[in-house]
Amino acid sequence: MILLAANIACDIPLGVIALRTLGTDYRYEDESGNLAMMGADLATYLLTILVFLATVVVFVVWFHRVRQNAEVFAPDGHGRGAGWAIGGWFVPIACFWIPRVTAVDIWRASRPDPSAGDGPGELRLLNFWWGFWIASRLTLWTSERLAMRADTLDDLLTATWWELAGTVLDATAAVLAILFVRRLTSMQDAKANDMIPAA
Repeated sequence: MILLAANIACDIPLGVIALRTLGTDYRYEDESGNLAMMGADLATYLLTILVFLATVVVFVVWFHRVRQNAEVFAPDGHGRGAGWAIGGWFVPIACFWIPRVTAVDIWRASRPDPSAGDGPGELRLLNFWWGFWIASRLTLWTSERLAMRADTLDDLLTATWWELAGTVLDATAAVLAILFVRRLTSMQDAKANDMIPAA
């Protein structure tokens, strides 16, 4: 959760950079000012990448662990093996749905009665988190592609608008991920405590 919060903290300066870029009149910027901004911006982007990579590693490890716990809670309640809790994130195209399906299986196994039907809105938090995460990845990917193909200042500004939108979506997804991690972890803690016989 600390790393997810750090991602949100990194999204704020990224949003500021995007807003500053959109508000800059490049005709009147001197070269020294541009170079100073580029150095600070580069440091921000590098820090963001490092925080993101650390978050990916820790989150995937946590996700695999809660999947292993879910196997104990409901051995027959999973469509894929525990290895998919790691591998599913890294399979091109399939990474857009395999982790969500795995997360749903984990969620259902972690509730008091794994065989019960989903209650009204029970998966809402999971679905919102997943939707915002997918939207942020696609929006930031679009921003990168537009920036790489940009030939004019207008093209770069369009890419920056996409980057700003992706940054907002990413921060929102991180907030929802924190809530999801807290909720699922507490569900598993409660379930594990119920399974331990009294002394």
